[in-house]
Order: sequence, then structure tokens, then C-alpha cells
Amino acid sequence: MLRHYESLGLVRPTGRTVGGYREYADDDIRRIFHVEALRSLGLSLREIGRALEDPGFAPPALLGDLIRRTEERLHREQELLDRLRAIDAATPGDWPDVLRVVELLHSLNSPNAARRQQAVLAPDDLPAEILATALLTESDPNVAGALRWALARSTDDVLAALTPALRSADVTIRRRAVVAIAEIAGADAVPVLTAALKDPDLDVRKHAALSLGTRGERSAVPALVALIIEGANDVDAAEALGSLATDPATADHILTTLTHKLSRSSPEARLRLVQALGELPPSVTGDTLTSLTHDADLPVALTAKALLRKFGCS
Repeated sequence: MLRHYESLGLVRPTGRTVGGYREYADDDIRRIFHVEALRSLGLSLREIGRALEDPGFAPPALLGDLIRRTEERLHREQELLDRLRAIDAATPGDWPDVLRVVELLHSLNSPNAARRQQAVLAPDDLPAEILATALLTESDPNVAGALRWALARSTDDVLAALTPALRSADVTIRRRAVVAIAEIAGADAVPVLTAALKDPDLDVRKHAALSLGTRGERSAVPALVALIIEGANDVDAAEALGSLATDPATADHILTTLTHKLSRSSPEARLRLVQALGELPPSVTGDTLTSLTHDADLPVALTAKALLRKFGCS
């Protein structure tokens, strides 16, 4: 190593012994340590030579370049690690299986949306872990739809592949995950969707609540009423409440929740809440609508009257 450094002019011995051995003074030793320290930062020997000899060789520019190169290297290593984990999760039985998964990964990483879509429309049962990872980063709606279709056909544990994404700090990933879970997963998705009702993002809560409502889950009632108040897919939320109201006990619970919110909501939200009453059975809402015909808020009173006429109760 020292001979190589000397040939490059990085470190030169002060002298030599009678026997021909190199002699290094304290300054020489210090320079050797400087070379080694700079090597540990990833500098090439050429860059080290410039750094030690050229007073105008500014450290900030060099360090910035080193940071960029290191980040690129880490990104490549992370991509390789993700690819290896994806292949391992696909549990290949032989090398042809490995090559098939590698080909799928290459296709899913293609900049061409048509190629990505074609890759997942294959007749084979594709690994859910790979499909889920691709779906969570896919921005093209057509490719995303194809990925959800492929996930629905997968014999793997799709819910297990998608659920961790609901804990992502990236709200876009959480939204994609909840849409896929709501569309694909079966009854075992109920606890996952119920937990998503507490998500800070309205879109995530919306998809979870609407899916739970269509699944007949009473726990979705407060979230569905909140959607009506916020005006986020309020028509869909009201229809989901109507489906839930086929159970008499749940219908009474929905009516209690709606009327409670009526007394403390804005005029716009109150009107949406009254309209939602129209999705419940008339036998449940008749008395409430009748009392609302005398409401001080004219649009609310008129809507209540219109609903009573619709139900043949006027």
C-alpha cells in the first residue's frame, strides 16, 4: 500500500535506511493518516491527492458530491435488497421460477405503463407481495386497476401483503392500500378497515367507512355520519346507512346518531343529515321528520316535508 501511495505521489518517505527500508518522519505518518481518513469517506486516491495538494480544492463541493454518490449507491443497494426479498417471498421452487419473478419485477419497473399493465394480466397466479408493492407505488389508474384485478385472483394472503401499508407515513400509499383492501379482501378485512377509521386522512377514513357499511358493520355508523356532515361522498354514506338500517336495532342507532348531530351541526350539514333520513325506513324516521317540519331552518323544514310526502305520511 505504501509503495502504491509513493508511486502516486501521495506519501513519500523522508529517507531510507542503509538496508533500503523507507523511513517516515512524524509529518509523513500524519499524512498517511490523512490519506486513510479521506479514503474512509469514499474519496478516490486521485481526489485525495487533489485535496491534500490543491489549496483551492473546496471541501463543501467534494463532500456534496460524495453525499450524492453515496445516496445513489444506497438506493441501488436498497433496490437490490427489495428485489431479493420479493423473490424470496414468492417462494420459488427452482431457477425457472426465480427467472419468472425477475422478469415480472423488470416489467413492473418499466417506464411504459402498457408494459406494466400487460405484465399483470398474465394468466399465471402472481405473487401477492410483488403485486401489492407495485400497486402501492403505481400512479397510472389503468395499471392500478389491473394490479387490483391480479391481487383479487391471487391465492396468496393479499390482506397480509397490503395491511402494513396502512401504517405508512405516506398518505398516498395509505389511500391506495385502503382502496385495494376494501375492493379485494373478504370478511377478514373488517378489523383492518375498522382500524383505518381512525386514520387522520379523510380519504382513508371514507373508503374504510363505505366498505364497512356495505359489509353490514354497525361500527361504521359514526364514521358514515361524519362523512355526511363533512360533505365527503355524503350520498354514498347515506345509502350505506340505508343498507345498515335493514336491521331494526341498527336503524334506531342510526336515527339516534343522526338526530344528535342535527342539533349541533352547521346549516349545510343539517340539510345533508335530514336528506340522509330519507334513506331510513319511514317507520323509523316518521316522528323525527314530522318534528323537523317545524324547524326554524326553512330548507330543513321543507326537506322534511318533502320526505314525508315521498313516504306517503303527509
